[in-house]
Formats: sequence, structure tokens, C-alpha cells
Amino acid sequence: MNSSSELNVGEATIKLLEAYGVDTLFGIPGVHTLEFCRGLNQSPIQHVQARNEQGAGFMADGYARASGRPGVALVISGPGVTNALTAIGQAYADSIPVLMLSSDAASYTLGKGWGCLHEVPSLTATTAPLTAFSATAMTAEEVPGLIAKAFSVFSSERPRPVHIAIPIDVLEMPAGGEWEAIELPARPAPTAKKIERACELLRSAQQPMICVGGGAWLASEAITEIAEKLGAAVIGSNAGKGIIDDSHPLSLSAGTVRGEVQQYLKNADVVLAVGTELSEVDSFVETLEINGKIIRIDLDSRKMSDLYPAEVAIIGGAKTTTEAIARQLGDVDERAETVAEVASLRRDIRNNLSASEVRHCKTLDVLRAALPADTVVMGDICQLVYTGSFAFDVPKPRLWHYPAGYCTLGCGLPDAIGAKLALPDTPVVTFAGDGGFMFTVQELVTAAELGLALPIILWNNEGLKQIQDDMKLRGIELVGVTGINPDFIALAQSCGCHALKIDSAQSLTDAVKAAFKADRPTLIEVKEFDAWLN
Repeated sequence: MNSSSELNVGEATIKLLEAYGVDTLFGIPGVHTLEFCRGLNQSPIQHVQARNEQGAGFMADGYARASGRPGVALVISGPGVTNALTAIGQAYADSIPVLMLSSDAASYTLGKGWGCLHEVPSLTATTAPLTAFSATAMTAEEVPGLIAKAFSVFSSERPRPVHIAIPIDVLEMPAGGEWEAIELPARPAPTAKKIERACELLRSAQQPMICVGGGAWLASEAITEIAEKLGAAVIGSNAGKGIIDDSHPLSLSAGTVRGEVQQYLKNADVVLAVGTELSEVDSFVETLEINGKIIRIDLDSRKMSDLYPAEVAIIGGAKTTTEAIARQLGDVDERAETVAEVASLRRDIRNNLSASEVRHCKTLDVLRAALPADTVVMGDICQLVYTGSFAFDVPKPRLWHYPAGYCTLGCGLPDAIGAKLALPDTPVVTFAGDGGFMFTVQELVTAAELGLALPIILWNNEGLKQIQDDMKLRGIELVGVTGINPDFIALAQSCGCHALKIDSAQSLTDAVKAAFKADRPTLIEVKEFDAWLN
């Protein structure tokens, strides 16, 4: 092994990632990342070989979603970056801390158009729109500062992805010694004046409500306390699901997509919005009708004056801010009728399900009973997951993941791989539709190679069902949405996985429980139109 004084930039970068707590990298080595690989050979960091860089990006995303710690993808310049960029877009849309570390062509060739291997006119220009920042280190001295900047963004700002490129000639340069991690900044604290103003509004509210998003995941206890003091219903975004226990009598789960909940929200005279954009992808309406005054708690100042301007705008970490509000609220006359209203709304939602949603709920109810309470669910983009957002109860944050912001198919399986590696002692499952599953099906090999006890619930509705439904609603003849499927059982087995088809509620229960004890992933195929679901 080289001494620290002999480390090149590739080796020193890997050691620096160690110092920032990175334990896993996802990627596919290439000729432009060999000096990073030299560093990995000397490192305890686990390198996970994906089968496509998009899968590597999703794995890093899933690692971060499940754990709250930054996920890292290591990819080659050019096609490695562009393959991974869809996953980076997903992380950007959902505010997930992912570092994409890449090589680049030699520094003296950049922008010259010489036709070099993996050449892109500008990697940073390619990735900048989907990152908190994108930068190329043109010298060895620039690298530790850029890495420090990335982890500072993750720790103190809205945690969006970052891309750092290091040209192949810079990777080979002497690092000049071993680099050290910096002390990372904390998230901003709210002012006392803002807290008092928020408390004044909440105390005076006749029908307060609370909306929570993924940015509030550390504030679960304080938000529950505020809700109970006020007698306020809590509505989660897809990312905010479980921040208050879905079974809590004040919880409407991630119910914003339901018309019943949207109507109820209109009645609020004060809305406390914590770590949420109140985005269109959670409700599928361009703007929610919110008639009350809004208190917004967020790390992103731009959220304070967008579609839902804040009466009280608080820039601060959700945990610190809500804890301060909970302390300062004091005794409040609880709105006692809210519990009955929430119960009635939840009954109405169940009574107003479509025929497809009824089948989804039959399946989800079986899965909920079969899965351990703390199971992390990584949802792909499919109808079973859409329904699960409001119909599948989870007891705490970061157990339900449905990346509705970017809504890209194929994320479920690689996200689940990343989640399982981040939380090896926690049960993890993925729910995927047949259409989305085919986007990243090759990552079955990665999961099998790792020997992950990972149940894969494949919801087979024989096509891109949501798009089929939308076409029918608009009177459009079906086009491009009814292609044939492979034999999923044979396909999974050929990739080294267990696999079986389900023909009853009991067989689904048994399959899921066995999958958590297996020596490899288990694909569990559920066909929507089988007799037991109709």
C-alpha cells in the first residue's frame, strides 16, 4: 500500500469519502475510473457492481432514502454520467442527498471537441440543472473543497444531489498528503419572533391542519405532539407518509391525492406546512385550494413565496423548529371533533374505491399483515403503489418510498437494493409493476450476487395499465402500452433468484415470510386479474 504522502488524487478521494462516513459506493468501473478503483482496493468501502449506471444511481438514491445518509454513485465520464442522470433527476425532484462522483476526459482536452473517449462537451453543463451544484476539479487542490461543499449541502441545505467530475489526468496527480474531512455545518435555527408568531396563529385557529413532507422526517415526535395539542388533522405527502403514525386517529396518511381530503383541506383556517412543497405530484391537481393562513417551515427560502405564499415563513430545520413550537404552544383548547371527522374521511375513501383499487387494497391488506411493522417499502411507479400511499399504513417515517416527484419507472428494485445495504438488519421489500420492472430488471443479478433476502412483489397487470386507463378515459385507441411480457418466473430464476406465482392470500403471506429468510432475492408474481382478487 502507498504511504499517505504517495497517494494520488483517486486514492485520496476514496479515503476522504471514508472520513465523511461513506461505507458503500454503487457503480460500474471503467477505464476512466481505474485510479478510484486503486483507492477502493485499499479501502473498507464496499463497491457494489450495478448492471447499468442508472441502476447504480437508483441504488445510491435508495440508500439515502432509507437511511438519511448520503448515497454515492461512482461512474465513468460520458455514458456513465448520462445513464445515471435519470436517477439523479429523481433524487433532485425528491430532495435526496446523492453524490455522483465521476471521471472526465483529460483536463487539457475539455471543451476542445477532439473526439476523446467518453467525450461530452461539458459534463457540468449536462448535470447542473438536476443538481444542487455540478463542478469539475481541474487540479488536485480543488478536490477536497468540492467534496466538503457537497457534504455541507447535504447536512445544512435542502439535500439535493451533487455531481463532481475529476479528469483522468487529475486523478493520477499526487494528492500531496491525506485529506481531512471538515466539521459540517448545521441546519439553520428559527428565530424566537417567528416561533411566537406561528404559535399565535395556531392558538387562534378554529380548524388547524398540518401538512408534512419528506423534509419533516426527523420531526415526527414534535409534529405528533403539536397535532394532539391542537386536535389538528395531519396530511402527509408521499415522502411525508408515516411522519405521524398512519394509524393515529388524527392521520389522513398520504391522502392529498384523494378528493375527499382535498375538500376537507379547504376548511382549514390555519395550515402548518412542514418540509413540504405541497406539490402537484402528491395531489394531481395543479394547485390545492387552501383558504387558510399558511405557516411554512422549510430549508428552501424559495418555497415561501411560490404557489402557496406563507403568512409566517420560517427558514429552519424541521426538528428544531417544531420542537420549539411544541414547547411554546402551551395549553390549547383541543379541537375534539377532528378525530371523528378523520375517521369518517377514511371510511369514505375506502367506500369510494374503484374496482382496481379494491383489488389493490385486498393485496395491500394481506401484505400489511404479513410484513413486519418496520419493513421498508421501496415502491416503483405502479398502480399498487399509488393506492398504497393512502391505503397501506406505516407507523413511522422512511418506511414508505414512492418517488412521485420525478415518477420514473424502474426505480423500485435498485432502490430496494440500496436500502437493504444501508439497513442490513431491517426488512426491505419492493413493490413494482410489470412495466416498470422491465426498466431495470438486470439488477436482479446484482441483488442475487449480494445474496439479499429481498422480497420483490411484482404486480402484473399485463401492460402499462395506468396509461391504458388514461387513454380509455380520453377516448384514445391503445397504442404502445400492451406489449408482451417475459416469463417472469423463468427470468428471475435465470438471474439466480427464487421465484413463484401467487394464487391466494395465504400463498402470498407464506411467500413473503419465506422470502425474508431466504439466501437470495425472491420474485413474487401477483396477477391483478387472478380469481382470488376478484
